Amino acid sequence: MAEKLNSMRILEQHKIPYEVLAYPDTVHDAQEVAEILGVPDFMVYKTLVVQSENPTQPKPYLVMIASENKLDLKKMALAAGVKKVRMAAHKDAEAMTGLKVGGISALALMQKGWQVYLDQPASQLQHIVMSAGQRGTQLRVPVVPLVNLLRVRLAEISIPNEDDESGDE
Repeated sequence: MAEKLNSMRILEQHKIPYEVLAYPDTVHDAQEVAEILGVPDFMVYKTLVVQSENPTQPKPYLVMIASENKLDLKKMALAAGVKKVRMAAHKDAEAMTGLKVGGISALALMQKGWQVYLDQPASQLQHIVMSAGQRGTQLRVPVVPLVNLLRVRLAEISIPNEDDESGDE
């Protein structure tokens, strides 16, 4: 097992049980991760960095959606109460978070105080699998304590990913 990450320390501090799931760190696609781990797509949540088009809202949002879905930018803007949002480019997401794409984790970024949005379907699940903050390591965590810890806003923000040629990493 990899060294203990901050995300794991945070969960332990708050007495939230978790399971560490390791996979090759060369895999960056959440659906591939689900396949390798033998976990259904709808349980593996990817974390996206989304920016408001409004210059008075410089802080990005962290958005967690199931690996099988894609973000609906209009629904996300509505949930955030802004006119328009856009996905951060990979290099921008990495610069803002200090984490590599494929390893971006809301848990690892708690100290930044960014608003976290979690796609509504997660509220129907007991557990979700999410990044631990490093490529190659996912955490299986219970949804309710996670929602409370991260103070996430639950919102309907995704749409089914129609094409198999998903453009995200």
